[in-house]
Amino acid sequence: MKRLGVNIDHVATVRNARGSSHPDPLSIAKHAMECGAHSITIHLREDRRHIKDFDVIEICKNKKIITNLEISLNDEILKIALKNKPNFICIVPEKRKEVTTEGGLNLSKNLNKIQKIIKKFKKKKIRSSLFIDPNLNDIKIAKELGVDCIELHTGKISNLVKNKFNYTNEYKKIKKCCEMAKKIGLEVHAGHGLDYKTTSILSKLKEIEEFNIGHFIIGESLVHGLKNTIKKFKKISNTYK
Repeated sequence: MKRLGVNIDHVATVRNARGSSHPDPLSIAKHAMECGAHSITIHLREDRRHIKDFDVIEICKNKKIITNLEISLNDEILKIALKNKPNFICIVPEKRKEVTTEGGLNLSKNLNKIQKIIKKFKKKKIRSSLFIDPNLNDIKIAKELGVDCIELHTGKISNLVKNKFNYTNEYKKIKKCCEMAKKIGLEVHAGHGLDYKTTSILSKLKEIEEFNIGHFIIGESLVHGLKNTIKKFKKISNTYK
């Protein structure tokens, strides 16, 4: 069964808009798990635009929450991640001016630093993942770096589907990447820009074991509720077995 990770960053965005303590990301994380989410994703960005340090502390120490912490290669953020020992850490690229994560990691440029970081994760027994664009070369590099998982950036196919453009070539590219990753022993996750339709399309790929979805789930839950939205995504992602 494909797993569903729920990103709650934008719960913190709403809270921060008023400078208050409501809505509380910890409470929503617990609720999402109770509603059937398999894990909770939070991204501690360098500018702290949504998730704050205390959110990481509170969510990571709650053992009922399976936490996937997204971080950049920033040394300060890395120290916080290692100190709080989430279940998973996914290394993502980060730019101060971007609205959301734009593209996958440049593995070749950051090879040595990533390799050292992965070794630190292993010492702490934290499962590691790299957020990468769907290309075969990066998958080979990810394997050499010793990570447990890769998360394929699905932003391009999501935009093609939403705008009703032909997505066949991008789908084939993702399919090849999934097949190679599975063959060489990497667990495959997928995320970014996913909605019901794109998730349904990608659910045909048996190699994908987990979808990580945030913005769309939080938006849908305003109308349909978090429980119903999570239930629908889980049903869609497991249509093909």
